[in-house]
Amino acid sequence: MSLLTTSVGSFPKPPYLTKARAQHSKDELPDEGLKALEERATREWIAFQERIGIDVLVDGEQYRGDMATYFAENLGGCEVSGLVRSYGNRYYKKPVVTGELVRAGPITVDWWSWAQGLTKRPLKGMLTGPYTMMDWSFNEHYPSREDLALAFAKVLHAEARDLQRAGARVIQIDEPALSARTDELDLVVKALGAVTVSIAILPFSVEGRDARAQVGLERLREACDSVIVVDAKTITHKCYGNYDTVFPYFNRLPVDQLDLEMSNSGLDLLERFQREPLKKEIAFGVIDVHNHVVESKDQVRRRIEQALEIFPPGQLYIDPDCGLKTRTVEEAEAKLRVMVEATRAVKESRGIR
Repeated sequence: MSLLTTSVGSFPKPPYLTKARAQHSKDELPDEGLKALEERATREWIAFQERIGIDVLVDGEQYRGDMATYFAENLGGCEVSGLVRSYGNRYYKKPVVTGELVRAGPITVDWWSWAQGLTKRPLKGMLTGPYTMMDWSFNEHYPSREDLALAFAKVLHAEARDLQRAGARVIQIDEPALSARTDELDLVVKALGAVTVSIAILPFSVEGRDARAQVGLERLREACDSVIVVDAKTITHKCYGNYDTVFPYFNRLPVDQLDLEMSNSGLDLLERFQREPLKKEIAFGVIDVHNHVVESKDQVRRRIEQALEIFPPGQLYIDPDCGLKTRTVEEAEAKLRVMVEATRAVKESRGIR
């Protein structure tokens, strides 16, 4: 099958769950009461995705707060600070690394296994990437940013490995901070590679690297304590930023698929992709998640048609620009419906199966 549809990860929480999370934070609702409502919301989102015909599903992250805080809360050596502003009026509780990072056991596997049991369609395993975890945390223990990023990579590799062993065939490692500091792009590649080594389907490309880079990659492989079956597709999502500076690194990122905010950038990368082809799959964002306006079917269809001028259908996935958690439930559902309808119309018109 070609030109598959998917989502980036997060969906908005329905009002009953938002209320329940507030009650839980005040000790007015027990853990089991909150979990029951998180499961209800997850069932609803999976059923919705199946109903409209999305091909590769997500669980909507109904049991998570912030993408970095969720993992910090489940790792030894991490504490959680008070609220810190990320952008606009959005806040998150910033992780504080106070000791050696320790993963006592799987963090996401039970939720993924339960949610995958609700559908026969593939469901993504979702991780926050090591560079982003490092960049969004206060470091009070490790001697450098690189040391902390690689410490996060070690525990996230173990999590990815356990997801794969549980049956996950698609594992997404989000790196929204990828372009936060362009002088650290080599560290992004190194840390992400430490997560996906022996998991990604595609071989790690070292084309164009010097001998030291080749040796460094081999050391990364040797540093992993086991090698497992290579049968899970790996993805990294990058939020919109300085794409022009990051572009030379796209083919170096050690994942099988890049997920990019294309509509938010006005599809401005298409011309460059024509000159400098991407050697990976691309998940092509056609829905603006930062706007309350629901796109028209024709508008989304034109974006997909433009993408197909550069990418063959087998290399191309269609999804929103980013997670939809900041939209209302009604907005998110409407945007996803339009995305699927537009994709279906393009496939029918071109005879794509």
